[in-house]
Amino acid sequence: MTPRRTTHKHDHIMRLLRLILVFALLAMVAPAQAGQRITVFAAASLSDVMQSIGTAFEKVHGTPVRFSFAASSTLARQIETGAPADIYASANTAWMSYLQGRGLIFADSVTVPVRNSLALVGNRMRFQHTGTLAQALDELRAGERLVIGDPAHVPAGIYAQQALIALGLWQGLRPRLAYASDVRAALALVARGEAPLGLTYLTDVPIGGPDVILLQVVTPGTHDRIDYPFGIASGHATTDTRAFMAFLWSDAARQIFRQAGFQLAPRND
Repeated sequence: MTPRRTTHKHDHIMRLLRLILVFALLAMVAPAQAGQRITVFAAASLSDVMQSIGTAFEKVHGTPVRFSFAASSTLARQIETGAPADIYASANTAWMSYLQGRGLIFADSVTVPVRNSLALVGNRMRFQHTGTLAQALDELRAGERLVIGDPAHVPAGIYAQQALIALGLWQGLRPRLAYASDVRAALALVARGEAPLGLTYLTDVPIGGPDVILLQVVTPGTHDRIDYPFGIASGHATTDTRAFMAFLWSDAARQIFRQAGFQLAPRND
């Protein structure tokens, strides 16, 4: 082998080694950067508003935020089995208390920035005018159902069951109920016309699009107050997660919540 070919081969090997070193360094840096983001597990009814708040937070603090949306119960059980959530946002206090009781939420971090209302919605092809729940149920045809979140674990379904019991409708209506995995799934069934009626949150109504009509805001006294508690997962109380929790009470975040139709909790609540 000539000296020139030996030198060329040596240079080629050195370039390969440098590339390997660069990729190795990137591999070590990437997880560190990914670890700086905040992961929020939030109730399905918060899907749209929290993405807007996440974007606003990133602009102010520079820390990226990613979300996982599902039924509050589903998320709570995922956290219980070790899912890497930094912050948990529930659509009721029961599932937050469930995690607190298991030591999975950082002590004294829980705060309730917003509330909601329960709403009776209908498919516009079947209902063109507002009315009460009793009136709407009278218009149901044979085989048609009222869809709600599964009251065994979905907060929206739990509130719906409470309201139907308070109104004396639960026992007679049970055979005509359809259960959904979360409140957005119930909304989707109404929007597609697969169910003519549904009980969702008031903030879900605009999300349903033109095929969903608001028939009635259910009387608040018929069910528990619809609070949205947020809490930091145990072991995840960092500067970033504390900053995100504080941001939920900022004027910017409260304006986003208000525009999305949520009720703002008093700052001293």
